[in-house]
Amino acid sequence: QVQLVESGGGLVQAGGSLRLSCAASGSIFSINAMGWYRQAPGKQRELVAAITSGGSTNYADSVKGRFTISRDNAKNTVYLQMNSLKPEDTAVYYCNAEARTVVALYGMDYWGKGTLVTVSS
Repeated sequence: QVQLVESGGGLVQAGGSLRLSCAASGSIFSINAMGWYRQAPGKQRELVAAITSGGSTNYADSVKGRFTISRDNAKNTVYLQMNSLKPEDTAVYYCNAEARTVVALYGMDYWGKGTLVTVSS
């Protein structure tokens, strides 16, 4: 199994910054893509940003130019630097990883429990 643990959420004023981290642990053989999703109250979970093991990135249009995703493959950790935060960024942020364990023949999706980000106006 693979465990994902997020950290770095909290309360911030509009225009402020936060940095989320997500560390993967367990019987990991390899990790392909890692990413961040978010779910606001009453809304569906949506992709915020994703990054492949090779460093290719993908962002939701709503966060382009404000958020930056990065990863440290040696530490199995993904980060999300969030700048110029807006009240509409308020949500629970979930870490996702497509990982293969040492006993599996193929990878599968794993999810963290989420960290709350609240942006006040």
